[in-house]
Amino acid sequence: MAKSFRCKLVTPTAALLDDKVTYASVPAWDGLMGIQSGHAPMLLKMGLGELRLDMADDAKLGKGGQRSYVVDGGFIKIAGDELTILAEQAVAAETLSTADAEAELKKLMESKPKDSSSAARDALDRQVAMARKKVEISRSGKGI
Repeated sequence: MAKSFRCKLVTPTAALLDDKVTYASVPAWDGLMGIQSGHAPMLLKMGLGELRLDMADDAKLGKGGQRSYVVDGGFIKIAGDELTILAEQAVAAETLSTADAEAELKKLMESKPKDSSSAARDALDRQVAMARKKVEISRSGKGI
């Protein structure tokens, strides 16, 4: 049986998760990284992608299962047996609707940057990438 560790997922507006997990696949800015109990301490910049968590078995809740989130930006801290994810944006996979995600993507694809600056173009590109990832995750049926 895999050893569990504490995982916290926090955004600027909400604490989304504080639970025991046995494995985490986190989207660092330069690629996916797997984390298990006993991992060396690290501080990482987070990128855009799917955060996948293998939940620990719990006497009260039974089998752990998996949870997925679409996350973008922020930082990941690993210290001791605790993983803290400070995300700029995070959406639980089970809350995503494929129709809503596709509508969001379509709207963003048809929109134009607020001005002609590279920052405005980059911001819109990032929103489009996040919407694409939401569509991908919602179609895959990931969640609890």
